[in-house]
Amino acid sequence: MQREQWGSRAGFILAAVGSAVGLGNIWRFPYMAYENGGGAFFIPYLFAMLTAGIPFMIMEFGLGKKLRGSSPVVFSKLNTKFEWLGWFQVLIAATIGIYYVAVIGWAISYFGFSFGQDWGTDTNAFFFSDYLKLGENSPTNLGDWQWHIAIPMIIAWAITFAAVFRGVKGGIEKASKIMMPLLFIMVLLLIGRVVMLPGALDGLTTCFRQTLAN
Repeated sequence: MQREQWGSRAGFILAAVGSAVGLGNIWRFPYMAYENGGGAFFIPYLFAMLTAGIPFMIMEFGLGKKLRGSSPVVFSKLNTKFEWLGWFQVLIAATIGIYYVAVIGWAISYFGFSFGQDWGTDTNAFFFSDYLKLGENSPTNLGDWQWHIAIPMIIAWAITFAAVFRGVKGGIEKASKIMMPLLFIMVLLLIGRVVMLPGALDGLTTCFRQTLAN
């Protein structure tokens, strides 16, 4: 059976960038940087990226290109004792995929909420009580079936399934060529909106001063 190949180098690069950027750099990175010294946070961040992130990425691409197999197959060809590492990677990818799609479903809902800023002033209470409708006694008490959450989740899973089902060239690559430029445009629009908010320049000035002080 012939293995499917990427249609273009640009498609592969966009897909790789989309995988590497992830929600962490967009969603988690800003407040982590704020809580850990502002611009000074870039120093350990870049160090970790240069010493761990990029080398592991190069190793993964290199092994995949040379040995032409899934992660368990690749590690098994290196040494049968290492096959469990490949299955561990599969488990991590499956776990990430599940909660990423869940967050994407929430984002679809919040896109609708954003037009009226329905979350109000207490965003945590809105998310946990009004949106997720978690039980009052324990977060494990999920309550009744929530269609306003299920429908966006179904949409997110349908888009994901369509991209994966159509294969590398016809699905993942095409989706990356559309979604990655769209993500870049959305981030620029978000930055422009944030800079225009009241007090934004004061916040940037404070962050810059804290960076210099550190």
